[in-house]
Amino acid sequence: MTDIGMIAIGAGLAVFTGVGAGIGMGIATSKAVDAVARQPEASGKINSLLILGLALTESTAIYGFVTALVMIFTMGR
Repeated sequence: MTDIGMIAIGAGLAVFTGVGAGIGMGIATSKAVDAVARQPEASGKINSLLILGLALTESTAIYGFVTALVMIFTMGR
């Protein structure tokens, strides 16, 4: 297999981190909705923790995307 083919496979695997991040964000949001439904008076604290967790989870997907871009544009030369 050529070097470009291997780079494409590596970039595809790096972008695949977005799938894991999406699943994690969906599960976290689901649990937060359940928690607010059980204790509506704690919704402010739950929402702030949810936003923090979603930001950290989204950063994983962004790192994977940036890694894929770096692989495509710098390793193909």
